[in-house]
Amino acid sequence: MTLRTDHAAGLFFIALGVLVFALSGDLPFGTISSPGAGMMPKLMAGLMIAFAVAIFAVGHTSQRLAEIDWSDRWHALLVVLITAAGIYAYQRLGFLVTMSLLVFTLLVIVERRNALIAAAYAIGLTLFAYWLFGKALKAPLERGILWF
Repeated sequence: MTLRTDHAAGLFFIALGVLVFALSGDLPFGTISSPGAGMMPKLMAGLMIAFAVAIFAVGHTSQRLAEIDWSDRWHALLVVLITAAGIYAYQRLGFLVTMSLLVFTLLVIVERRNALIAAAYAIGLTLFAYWLFGKALKAPLERGILWF
């Protein structure tokens, strides 16, 4: 059997779903009328596993893993590293600062956009997301260094 890209992706996401399901095992599941903290991670992990099995099942039609063009790997690595730095900084800096810096950095360093336009876009997008999630939907967002 030749390993194909969909087989590799399917196996990766099945393993990731099992890991998420195992890590959320201590959280209470709750009921449909009163969901617990573990309901959404377990539901998402279950759906991810189901879709990954479907991707794996039809993987025989995809490109062979050995034929992948890896020329864009540095671009992908930059995105992963910048996102990891944003995850690390989130609790320390808070939602507003971290998300603004994350979007700005991705636009300027990875996408090579104009810094002034990228700053305006990053601040505008972050303020809209803060209003939508923090105010309208009342989701708890990390306050960080700005304290509001």
